Amino acid sequence: MEAHGLTDIQFWLGFFNIIILDIILSGDNAVVIGMAARNLPAHQRKKAIFFGAGAAILLRATLTAVATYLLKIPLLMTVGGVLLLWIAVKLLLEEEEGTHVSVGANLRSAIKTIIIADVVMSLDNVVAVAASAHGNIFLVLFGLALSIPIIMWGSGLVAKVMNRIPWLIYVGSAILGYTAGTLIVEDPYVSKTLLDGQEGWITGIPIILAILVILIGYSIKKAMGKHKTA
Repeated sequence: MEAHGLTDIQFWLGFFNIIILDIILSGDNAVVIGMAARNLPAHQRKKAIFFGAGAAILLRATLTAVATYLLKIPLLMTVGGVLLLWIAVKLLLEEEEGTHVSVGANLRSAIKTIIIADVVMSLDNVVAVAASAHGNIFLVLFGLALSIPIIMWGSGLVAKVMNRIPWLIYVGSAILGYTAGTLIVEDPYVSKTLLDGQEGWITGIPIILAILVILIGYSIKKAMGKHKTA
């Protein structure tokens, strides 16, 4: 049976699985890029989105090549999840930073945040796509190619919408918190040694972390606001 044959059921299952996974998982990357770039002037925002999306695709291509090795590193996904939690709160707090920071510095800061988040968030995408592809290099490349327009278009849309509806920044941070929780519970070490058979915690941890990100971010912003008015 040919690898790409029309009668290859596993190929087509992988094909459609990758489309769904890319829409869901690339959406997370689009959210973080849009959040990080939302406060930049229009021309700077386009640069941040371009470099951020480019970094995401490059990272995915690189990580795909070493996905099997990465999965053998204990607690790697958990460390990535914790780092993503920090980024989710940081993006919430950036709204409190004054406009005295130069545009150049803001652009560098946005791109740095995007790249760090992309490293973390590309882990789940690469693992999911590699698993769905079942070793089929065509499907792996298809998954990478499909994620490009999703991230580019999605991040630009997120940035525009968040500028018009500021409270959506909390929704974005909650999505990142949930993604961080998913990374942690799907870490092979955590799932096998700590959460084996604990379906309630596997479902609940991402939800709890999404809520915690909002509460912590809101509390710190409120405290910062009181400090400024004092």
